[in-house]
Amino acid sequence: MLGVGLDSDGHKRVTTGPNFALVGGTEETHELMTEKAVKINEKLAARGKQLEEVSRQEFDDIAHSVGLRKLEPDRN
Repeated sequence: MLGVGLDSDGHKRVTTGPNFALVGGTEETHELMTEKAVKINEKLAARGKQLEEVSRQEFDDIAHSVGLRKLEPDRN
């Protein structure tokens, strides 16, 4: 998973962990991204699965369960 915080407060933040790399964002944004990535890994572990073993739909369900939402592209 790759998380990119597009807001900034002048600090450079990079956090990596199992299955994720997070860059950028304010302190608050970066903390939220980290929390979500860790929770996704916990949900995967609870299911006894690795990230590469879940379908796109299963990943979407896990992501939704930790508070992330999928944005559909504009069709204009």
